Amino acid sequence: MADSSVTVREARAHLADHINRAEQGTPTVITRNGVPVAAVVPISDFDALEEAADVLLAREAEAVLTEGGATVSMAELLADLFTEHDREAA
Repeated sequence: MADSSVTVREARAHLADHINRAEQGTPTVITRNGVPVAAVVPISDFDALEEAADVLLAREAEAVLTEGGATVSMAELLADLFTEHDREAA
């Protein structure tokens, strides 16, 4: 599967064409100043990537638990998340 590379300007001007190519299985890499920054990919590729990331995270979590890693309750997790969010907002 050969992929194409286009600038942000080209991608913006011909987005529908790049979406059509993705539907047909061909990804398009979008560059800014010659550096790849994004991609329009077939949804099946995106779904496979998300699934692989989920599997990897689950394996990492299992490894931590197997090694006797610390666990937290849902309440502790939420409290930490909201505390972190409040610090970032300030």
